[in-house]
Amino acid sequence: MRRFSFYLTVGFISLMFVAPVIAFMINAFAFRWFYPQFIPNEWSLQAWERLKLIPRAGDRTLTGFFDLWASVPDVVSALWLSLAIGAVVTGLSVIIGLPAARALGLYKFRGKRVVEFMIITPTIVPPIAFSLGLNINFIRWDLALQDAGIPLDLAGSVIGVSIVHLVPVMPYVVLTLSGVFANYNPDFEAQARSLGARPWRIFWDVTFPAILPGLFVAALFAFLVSWSQYLLTFLIGQGRVVTLPMLLFSAAGTGNDAMIAALSLVFITPAILILLVTSQFLSGKSSAVGGFGRL
Repeated sequence: MRRFSFYLTVGFISLMFVAPVIAFMINAFAFRWFYPQFIPNEWSLQAWERLKLIPRAGDRTLTGFFDLWASVPDVVSALWLSLAIGAVVTGLSVIIGLPAARALGLYKFRGKRVVEFMIITPTIVPPIAFSLGLNINFIRWDLALQDAGIPLDLAGSVIGVSIVHLVPVMPYVVLTLSGVFANYNPDFEAQARSLGARPWRIFWDVTFPAILPGLFVAALFAFLVSWSQYLLTFLIGQGRVVTLPMLLFSAAGTGNDAMIAALSLVFITPAILILLVTSQFLSGKSSAVGGFGRL
């Protein structure tokens, strides 16, 4: 009976995750789907054609696909830009968060709880509260840099958007990696040091392999949080940095269900692929999650 209840629960949870994807797939290819039809009577690629992801009828050859994608449609451009920003934010957040996570995970010091609370503050404060302040500061800094003869824009640029994405990303990275270091034994580093290993060699051969599962999980969280940012991109990017969430929210106001569903599929596909690749590091036996109880 317990096994049946377990499988029933797992099946129900899986259905809750899969059902929206199925709905998106049906809507993305549906044409004239009206009540009380259970499934559409007509199917079409019209939404994909309007998004310029599939050539129109008669041009659907390999050359036609290459020519269409070579013109860099808005969706393809937004996709590459979202991937680029997500990759940059992920790399920066891991580099910045690794030393802080090591200190929080390995050492006990006065005020540690206060530091941990300050780190998770961005997940509590509404994004619009700090994004408006950052936007004002970015504009001021841009003016100061221009007066100094430095042609660097923060407001309305990819650089500014990448910086502001670090604010909601860092809590996930630091807390995940600090859980890893709480389950980490630094005596291995001491042994390698006593054998004459240099610091970079100790990190590469001892520390890095031990924390690798946690790095994957932290990078996964960082990418997914950055990938899904709309409000921060909208405010700091000032409409000049167009990512997939920007296109998706703008399409949501058109009332075209097929186009919204098609864009949603494009939006969630990279995230699902990354989640599948890193899923082996999310199990309870992984060192990526084994140290949270010791923090």
